[in-house]
Amino acid sequence: MTVSPTVLGELLDRIRSVDARLVCVDGPAGSGKTTLAAQLGDALEAPVVHMDDLYEGWASGPDGGAANLRTWVLDPMSAGERPRYRRYDWTADAWAEWHDVPPSAHLVVEGCGAAARQVDALGAFRIWVEADDVERLRRGLARDGDDARDHWLRWMEDEAAHFERERTRDRADVRLDGLGAVVA
Repeated sequence: MTVSPTVLGELLDRIRSVDARLVCVDGPAGSGKTTLAAQLGDALEAPVVHMDDLYEGWASGPDGGAANLRTWVLDPMSAGERPRYRRYDWTADAWAEWHDVPPSAHLVVEGCGAAARQVDALGAFRIWVEADDVERLRRGLARDGDDARDHWLRWMEDEAAHFERERTRDRADVRLDGLGAVVA
């Protein structure tokens, strides 16, 4: 999902008006978060951390990725230290290399669990992106292949429980649909 220049401009104005260093793009898998995060990263000249790199495979769910985000990236950032994270290699089913997060005025984090309650104290700007389940599953299987269907269905259940506990949609500063339009 690519947002229009108008929507992107509105998002940038809102992010800058609250002086948010941390921008979290959250929502269910397959809703369009990664594309939006890339647009924001480019516009803000900011690094983008992908939650897909922080989950320990399908079984960790959004909660496991959120814990790694906190430990590896957010806590060091809050302490004035340089954040870094270890990328999970989904093909090898193992942790891979470490990545330093370059210093920047902003950091964009995208993925399921990016805007978990743990980011609230950091003054994060939270963007929620949503799309209907049928479209999300279609997008996911187009990317990951039909062999991933069972993983996707289980993940969709896990993320629904995560979002219900976290009330992520309700806490968002702005909400977008999977086509890039602002949701009232």
